[in-house]
Amino acid sequence: MALDVSNTVRRRLRYTQSVDLLAGVPLFRVLGKEGIIAAAQAGSCRIYSPGQLICHQGDPGEHLYVVLEGLVKVVFTSEGGDEMVLNIMGPAEVFGELALLDGSPRSASVVTLQPSSIFVLPRAQLLELISRNPGLADGFLKLIGKLVRKLTEQAGDLAFLDLKGRLAKLLLRISEEDAMVRSVVLDGGLTQSDLAGMIGASRPAVNRALRSFAARGLITIQGRTIVLRDLESLRRRSRVRAPVRGFSLLVGPAQDR
Repeated sequence: MALDVSNTVRRRLRYTQSVDLLAGVPLFRVLGKEGIIAAAQAGSCRIYSPGQLICHQGDPGEHLYVVLEGLVKVVFTSEGGDEMVLNIMGPAEVFGELALLDGSPRSASVVTLQPSSIFVLPRAQLLELISRNPGLADGFLKLIGKLVRKLTEQAGDLAFLDLKGRLAKLLLRISEEDAMVRSVVLDGGLTQSDLAGMIGASRPAVNRALRSFAARGLITIQGRTIVLRDLESLRRRSRVRAPVRGFSLLVGPAQDR
């Protein structure tokens, strides 16, 4: 009996935390307090350890996911088994919306990098919430717009930034740096291969670029931890344009520039 009571208390605590954390997610703010409570009741909160698979590429798109706590990576796997990290997502970010909207299978897998709390909302319950709260549909349109802008920016970075510029921009983005912070520790479970995949480069090329940054005092490397030391220099480096030679803008992302 004591075990049952303990489980009940944990479920209630998890539900209360879900309501509080969902209130901070832009997509759900339009629902108001009662709508957020209804959403929390319609879904469930799942706890994942680092390295666990949340959803698999090719699976049916039957759920919407919200990162409440932790960090996850979105991974695309080719037919040959090669993997590329498409994105890193943290608290208040949503994934799985594309498969829900067009009924297609998942276009990528999602794996946890840190201990993570994920809110899961079934498609049927989501559609019911949208029918009662039309403003939620506008939220989805904004999500899609944000995704398109992100993909457009990434395409521009591949075309106009050299490898070091893309790497500097990635490090700054992952760290979610603040103007008042002078150093940031990145230790979310990412590998140099993951970083390479996110900027269209090879792991050796990223390793050389990191060592170059370290030699200039922009970062320090301590095992798998990267500490950003000179944020302003990294910002400047992230804006350096790659030289354009003829049709070099059409070079694929595997080119190490």
